[in-house]
Amino acid sequence: MSFSPAKYLVLFVFLVLAGCSQFDGPRKPAKPATPSLGLSPLNFAQIQDWQRDNHAQSFGAFLRSCSKIVKQPANRQLGKDGFAGQIGNWQQICRAAREFGATISPDNARRFFESWFYAYRLTDNGRPDGLITGYYEPELRGSRRPSRKYHVALYRRPPDLVSANLGQFRKDWKGREVAGRLKNGRLVPYANRASISQGALNGKNLELLWVDNAIDAFFLHIQGSGRVVLDSGEVVRVGYAGRNGLPYFAIGRDLVKSGAIAKENISLQSIRAWLERNPGRAAALMNKNKSFVFFRELKGRAGKNIGPIGAQGVALTPGRSLAVDRKYLPMGAPIWLDTSDPLTNRPIRRLMITQDTGGAITGPVRGDFFWGAGERAREAAGRMKQSGQLYILLPRSIRR
Repeated sequence: MSFSPAKYLVLFVFLVLAGCSQFDGPRKPAKPATPSLGLSPLNFAQIQDWQRDNHAQSFGAFLRSCSKIVKQPANRQLGKDGFAGQIGNWQQICRAAREFGATISPDNARRFFESWFYAYRLTDNGRPDGLITGYYEPELRGSRRPSRKYHVALYRRPPDLVSANLGQFRKDWKGREVAGRLKNGRLVPYANRASISQGALNGKNLELLWVDNAIDAFFLHIQGSGRVVLDSGEVVRVGYAGRNGLPYFAIGRDLVKSGAIAKENISLQSIRAWLERNPGRAAALMNKNKSFVFFRELKGRAGKNIGPIGAQGVALTPGRSLAVDRKYLPMGAPIWLDTSDPLTNRPIRRLMITQDTGGAITGPVRGDFFWGAGERAREAAGRMKQSGQLYILLPRSIRR
């Protein structure tokens, strides 16, 4: 009996997700409860500081998301088990939004959202509080040619990298992806970070740019996009083009477990400081994160007041774009965020648009706040691990 590559892919998926339970072993600690999305309706008047936000800023971000929403099949369901309705419900709203244009006033933008949406508090197993982290657009120094100074490669997506959206195979796999490469008709894991660092991709002409610092490159992989400043002064914007499909590993947890950094002090800044203080051990620690990201050059974006491209395929807006777990939440949805600034502890209460995702963003009440670029963005993003609540806006046409 012969198997096509597609059949091997499905078989591989089943093995990965089902796992093996053939052998008994030591009893493991109880696993945390499986995330479970809940919705509680409420009035806009019940949302603290709703009236005080500048909704025009979110409206502009929403218009960008609409450019993708209007191109999708009207009957496609959105969100976990279709709780956010169908694309058609959103396309009606997007058509109305386009009539206003990007020059809408804050008050008119607020009234627009109130007129077309109802608000719901998101919960996870009945709990409204979740974790809010931050990310930013890092800036690196680099070159289009390798040299002694610029010796760390940023790679393009390899042509033999195969990825599959598992939601196309089974409804309950929505939001998951598997990736690898075909070998003799079988899907096998792609090279990990250590292998690639040791030359697994050499000679394949996949080098996009060269940068001067391996730690900078590592954090660029975590952020997913950034700017590379060349010696000529040219600014090249790079964005996410895919990853090798291996699981993401947070090296900060390893540093906490080993006692190198206290749990309450873990942050991007403290992790980076440890890596710089321990050059002989840095590579081994970074290689524990087997996940590896590939990049593409974003033409025409550098130097403009516009953010990098998120998972939805639109430019991110600093302070208004939110990364979420797309297994639960749809892309392009307005979400009210209630959290705090990690540098000042002042409240952050504003309307965001779900336009991105990330390997470490899991669960229905989990968000990653896009801070933009610059020193403050880096500091805030690196230190942000705040408690917060999320309120999603859903079309009135699908009121639950």
